[in-house]
Amino acid sequence: MAVRSKSSSAWLNEHVNDYYVHLAQKDGYRARAAYKLLEINEKDRLLKPGVVVADLGSAPGSWSQVAAKLVGAQGEVFALDMLPMEAIAGVSFIQGDFREDNVLAEFEKLLAGRMPDLVICDMAPNMSGNNVTDQAKSFYLAELALDFAARHLKSGGDFLVKVFQGAGYTEYMAAMKAVFAQVQVRKPKASRNRSNEIYLLGRNKH
Repeated sequence: MAVRSKSSSAWLNEHVNDYYVHLAQKDGYRARAAYKLLEINEKDRLLKPGVVVADLGSAPGSWSQVAAKLVGAQGEVFALDMLPMEAIAGVSFIQGDFREDNVLAEFEKLLAGRMPDLVICDMAPNMSGNNVTDQAKSFYLAELALDFAARHLKSGGDFLVKVFQGAGYTEYMAAMKAVFAQVQVRKPKASRNRSNEIYLLGRNKH
């Protein structure tokens, strides 16, 4: 029988006793991350009936669940992830690697000329444990998401992305400020305190 490391045991214990994990199970959300988006949305009113949303890195689907519920039948949610995602009513999903041009082209085809009002991205790379490598991979994904938002968001649209504080953060913030009238930092309560993840919200695309 495999022996768990202290760190994996601590994670498991934290997960089992996590308030938001229990809440997600009760409310029918696929992951505790749903409450990060719900809290940000409560403050910033990003998701409203009729809004068109692109969800990058959507699996297992908790952000798409929240988005579909709040934009309603008048809105649309388009989701993409390299992992499979079970169907969600009101969400059009493509499975593929966002870093590959042909997958991005397929996603653009799915949009069929629609320009999203909002792009959301809770994507994170597979962590190797090497902080330098993981940070670089994370910002590479965030840069691709920003590029997508810059090219596809309608004028005045918004962009919400997860990043990790550290190397590359200042440069990424500057890149966002070149695209959006305002860039705000959000750290929802559902984000674990020990995590250096934060969310950057770009408002009102130029």
